[in-house]
Amino acid sequence: MGAITRRQVEHVARLARLELTEEEIDLFTTQLGDILKWVDKLQELDTTDVEPTAHTIPLRNVMRKDEVKPSWPKEEILKNASDEHNGFFRVPRILEEE
Repeated sequence: MGAITRRQVEHVARLARLELTEEEIDLFTTQLGDILKWVDKLQELDTTDVEPTAHTIPLRNVMRKDEVKPSWPKEEILKNASDEHNGFFRVPRILEEE
């Protein structure tokens, strides 16, 4: 990888619809260039005998068992609903039908 240019930072900012000041462009050009230097440095490591991993530590399920338990009474829950219909919360439509 090479150094990142000011023009590349401006291009990415334009794609992301970000308005950057001149100082921010200079700062991000320097910071992103430094990051790329570290990536280049990591490329020098010999990983031939390193097994691919998705996580650095073993994973285990820490969730509780799914058990049926009594719930709050529906009437108690719905008493504060601003709009209720047939025992359900009614909310404004947010998706348009096609």
